[in-house]
Amino acid sequence: MTNPTPQSDPRSGRTQPPFPKQEQSGSGRESEMDPPPDYGLDSYRGLGRLRDRVAIITGGDSGIGRAVALAFAREGADVAIVYREHDRDAEVSAQAVRDAGRRALTIRADLAVDKECERVVREVVAKFEKIDILVNNAARQDKAVDSFEQLTRERVEGTFRTNILAMFSLVHYALPHLKPGATIINTASIQAYKPSSAILDYAVTKGAIVTFTKGLSESLLERGIRVNCVAPGPVWTPIVVSSFDADQNAKFGQDSPLGRPAQPAELAPSFVFLASEESRYISGEVLGVTGGKPLP
Repeated sequence: MTNPTPQSDPRSGRTQPPFPKQEQSGSGRESEMDPPPDYGLDSYRGLGRLRDRVAIITGGDSGIGRAVALAFAREGADVAIVYREHDRDAEVSAQAVRDAGRRALTIRADLAVDKECERVVREVVAKFEKIDILVNNAARQDKAVDSFEQLTRERVEGTFRTNILAMFSLVHYALPHLKPGATIINTASIQAYKPSSAILDYAVTKGAIVTFTKGLSESLLERGIRVNCVAPGPVWTPIVVSSFDADQNAKFGQDSPLGRPAQPAELAPSFVFLASEESRYISGEVLGVTGGKPLP
């Protein structure tokens, strides 16, 4: 009898704060982060749970999206990686999919625009001929503010277009191609339950995503399509270093009960579970991956 793999202490991780002080403008580049996020390249082992399925992953160029793309590919899926602007980061994600022996498609698109959402679905179907899994993961989170007055209408509307309206559009255009057994997985956040005033526009959209998930699930179950949601706590991704100042980023995640942020690789298994047959009796649920911060 072989010895089982020993359980690891969840308080430990490959990287622990404090991190080197760093800050980025715009949406952030994973290639410039120190330390780089761990997306599971050296650790994730697939078991064929998603063999020959086709997945769309928005925000698939970095962070959680890249980790999910890698995991899905190693589970046997072909993956369409949708991203807004960082070609180099997207190509790293695509290469990880190809190295797993699966097909990858990269699509640069601004999901805040309805026609771009339609184009994404059209290109995926043209390439892969079907859609089995839609992961609505792309998100906009601007710089943290010091006062409510800094949350301009323009900023709030931009956040809503990317974070929640894009989900309505993508589901609308994908539905004709989703057959019984298909799954939709949305990415919310602990911010939906414990909102920070510094990023209130982002937090409010995450609350909307939880509601969207529950209502959409009720609507689509009669078609045999499951809808679920993952709500992460602090995760070391480019959105962090582009939203907070260098001092905050150095200590990011230290206030978690586990004393550290999650790495994207620690989120990916939750998406695999919700996309696979193992969760076939689960729909309309929010799976919290929060490092010990309980969801209400």
